[in-house]
Amino acid sequence: MDIFNVLTLIGGLCLFLFGMNIMGSALERSAGSKLETMIGKLTSGRLAGFLTGLGVTAVIQSSSATTVMVVGFVNSGLMNLRQAISVIMGANVGTTVTAWILSLGGISGDGLVLQLLKPSSFTPVLALIGIVLFMFVKSQRKKDIGMVLLGFATLMFGMETMTGAVEVLRDVPAFTNLFVMFKNPFLGVLAGAVLTAVIQSSSASVGILQALAATGAVSYGAAVPIIMGQNIGTCVTAMLSSVGTTKNAKRAALVHLSFNIIGTVVWLGVFSLVNALFAPALLNESATHAGIAIAHSIFNIACTLLLLPMSSLLEKLAYKLVPDAKMPESISELDERLLATPTVALERAHTVTFDMAKVATDALFDSLDCLSAYDKEKAERVREAEDKTDHFEDIIGSYLLKISTHQLNEKEGAIASMLFKAIGDFERISDHAVNLVESAEEMREKGMTFSPEAQVEMDSLLAATREIVELSYRSFVDGDAELANAIEPLEQVIDVMKGLLRSRHIDRLRGGNCGIEAGFVWSDLISNMERVSDHCSNIAGCVMDARAQNLNLHESLKTMRSDSELYREKYGEYTKKYISFV
Repeated sequence: MDIFNVLTLIGGLCLFLFGMNIMGSALERSAGSKLETMIGKLTSGRLAGFLTGLGVTAVIQSSSATTVMVVGFVNSGLMNLRQAISVIMGANVGTTVTAWILSLGGISGDGLVLQLLKPSSFTPVLALIGIVLFMFVKSQRKKDIGMVLLGFATLMFGMETMTGAVEVLRDVPAFTNLFVMFKNPFLGVLAGAVLTAVIQSSSASVGILQALAATGAVSYGAAVPIIMGQNIGTCVTAMLSSVGTTKNAKRAALVHLSFNIIGTVVWLGVFSLVNALFAPALLNESATHAGIAIAHSIFNIACTLLLLPMSSLLEKLAYKLVPDAKMPESISELDERLLATPTVALERAHTVTFDMAKVATDALFDSLDCLSAYDKEKAERVREAEDKTDHFEDIIGSYLLKISTHQLNEKEGAIASMLFKAIGDFERISDHAVNLVESAEEMREKGMTFSPEAQVEMDSLLAATREIVELSYRSFVDGDAELANAIEPLEQVIDVMKGLLRSRHIDRLRGGNCGIEAGFVWSDLISNMERVSDHCSNIAGCVMDARAQNLNLHESLKTMRSDSELYREKYGEYTKKYISFV
């Protein structure tokens, strides 16, 4: 084997790994919403979790990615350890799909059907379709499909290049002796584990083994232990991802490692015993592409059949290895490990934004209660809520920026944009809640009260503010465009109330029916509540724009104001409801 064969081998390996990477990433983006659905259907049942892990891994072509995702879910509290165990086992079986796809490279024969099944026959067609979709089609989903096809074509081309480069090793004694050495089961397991740990993909290392099998020097006796070792090596990715996580997330990574080590030890013992007692002739035969795929599948299925019924014991082992601390630890609100799957990360950001919305809304309601009847405990809750919303805005905003560096489809881009705008509005609502509490405290300390006429006006504004905040919260959490439509006319009514209340206040000042000091507080109150309604209008616009997948701020609200019978109807209804004091 000369230097040119070595360079060809390296080039083929690089193309193979690159193709696998871009195919997996594109599959993940393309199947984003389906991944959400799969995860959403998770139950505590072992079979449901197993099938979920199998399905997700078959879709994204990477058990390492699935396991890292699971560690992130456990760390974020989206999944408990028992669910995670079944999903991890399913991922180990799902990863065998790749080996079967790669086994197409080993098809030989002159028949028309066999010729058409060879990658060299159909990958150029797939590459052509892929490049057309990627370069000339505007739809992001079709571009992702194009990337899948291009990735697959690159992967198979790299596989064929590697196979061609190593074929010259068929007659090299040193190379043949290397795989004779790997017939020692322990050395084979070690070799498979090290190779997979380095490239962090059991699917890729199985593909490399299939390429080497083209030389005829790899026997089944050498291939089986290497395959077993590959399952251990693939645990490195999950173990690295568990650094700095919660104890349950570390346990999930350890379950993955324990599952593969126990399975390898048990079945390696069986394999060695069968080999020693019966010495099957099959083990001395040269492995084929399809044979390696079969061995890979049998081993992973056998491990699952062995350990799935004992998942509770794996859970206990994980708790033994990572015992609970004396003090409970906090769970991170947004786990960066989920960024590997942008769709899931975005859904998690969405959920945490709901929490922020609840905190801000409750703070505003508490502040309105303090204006009606001051409560020191509620006032303190409002200030604590304002600190929380500041924290929420920081972590969600940073997380969304990281998500936006990934390629998102139109719907996901609209949701990310909506969340980014909405967190600013919810944070400002909590700021205004603090301002309202401070006004309530000033009135209490100075013994100020409003005239009966002014109090009627203020009660009406308080009620309108409470309703618009409730509507904006519900429309945001439910993604309800109909509720969002009702917010803009109410916001316009509150704008009218602000002007009207100021005019009537000036009339009372002129008539000597209101003090100057109370007038300043009055002005602050109506200004803060009007600004709260503005932020509620912004939130409604975000909901409507996201529903329409429109990234232009408030485009939906502009359209509704300019031509909407519903708007005029709701505006009249709110006018009668809240400006009846005129």
